[in-house]
Amino acid sequence: MDNSTQRIRLDSIDFLRGLVMIIMALDHVRDYFSNAPFDPLDLVHTDIYYFFTRFITHFCAPVFVFLAGTGAFLSSKRERPAELSRFLLTRGLWLVILELTVVRFGWFFNVTYGTSVGQVIWAIGWSMVALSGLMWLPQKVIAAIGVSIILFHNCLDGIHSQSLGSMGWLWNIFHEPGAVLIAPNHSMFYLYPLLPWIGVMASGYSFGALYKMEQQRRRTILLRLGLGMIAGFFAIRGINIYGDPMPWATQLNGLHTVLSFFNVAKYPPSLLYLLITLGPAMLVLRVLDGKQFSVSKPIIVFGRVPMFYYIVHIYLIHLLAVTITYIRGLNVGFYTSDSLFTQSVGERGFPLIGVYIVWVSVIIVLYPLCKWYAGVKQRDKSGWLSYL
Repeated sequence: MDNSTQRIRLDSIDFLRGLVMIIMALDHVRDYFSNAPFDPLDLVHTDIYYFFTRFITHFCAPVFVFLAGTGAFLSSKRERPAELSRFLLTRGLWLVILELTVVRFGWFFNVTYGTSVGQVIWAIGWSMVALSGLMWLPQKVIAAIGVSIILFHNCLDGIHSQSLGSMGWLWNIFHEPGAVLIAPNHSMFYLYPLLPWIGVMASGYSFGALYKMEQQRRRTILLRLGLGMIAGFFAIRGINIYGDPMPWATQLNGLHTVLSFFNVAKYPPSLLYLLITLGPAMLVLRVLDGKQFSVSKPIIVFGRVPMFYYIVHIYLIHLLAVTITYIRGLNVGFYTSDSLFTQSVGERGFPLIGVYIVWVSVIIVLYPLCKWYAGVKQRDKSGWLSYL
């Protein structure tokens, strides 16, 4: 494999990662700035614009986690297995610590720690810890484990933490979102149960083997994978028996019935959710395969500094929300509350068009910051930079 081929392959992955990270910022801007008094996926109150704004961001977490697994596989071609396993273990634990400290403060801007939330960085961290052990298995076994978890974890939907007594908290960690009281004045809400995300990362790790193949064969497989997953989504969703805890149903009008069809569960990510997000991602990788991009292009820049981007974008969006609310003479205490995401932003927010304007502004501000840090990483090969 020559250096140019390796560059092209990494460019396609970095581009897709950067693209979903840009979209991810839209979801988080909406969290802090939308004045809508309803959940955009609430079919009773939503419209196609709010629904689409939320639905398009569904692609972010699964692609982010999947490509983290793919990146680990590509690293295995440069590092000895013991070194890679140790790196996955230590970086995974470091991400968990970051989620509970730096990232948590960025979301809430308080140090009371009445509530902490296990979100996507939490899930990636523990999935890396799991992968540090799984990677020692034969490649086909890792693939079988990852795909089996994705295909069959919805068989567990009927089990609920309340029925498991004192062990219910463990079920919240692995399969059913829920809050667990850690101490008298502190609770942990497990928003991203780990089991399906471990399956996604293991599948992404196995997927990396495609990048050892000849390009035309790889492109054919990417096309078949993408189309097959999308077709699988429509077939299984149409049957409406398995694959998601929320069956679709006829609504008051045809448009909302269509929205119901696509309204699949993210917490935890259902089989159907993963099919309709990772399927199109395969097609995007097929289109990008063999293309080269300038290292200064914003999407590539974002894709090469994912953790830096993630942390900075949370702080930037939250700081903007506080600043704009203060300038408007409204109560900023709302933005430092543990209940920040359990109630509407209300008068502090803006209509949807305002959310999009803030989103574009955030991306523009993030670009020079991420470009600077990408340059730092390129110039400084210190091992610790690989943890951010």
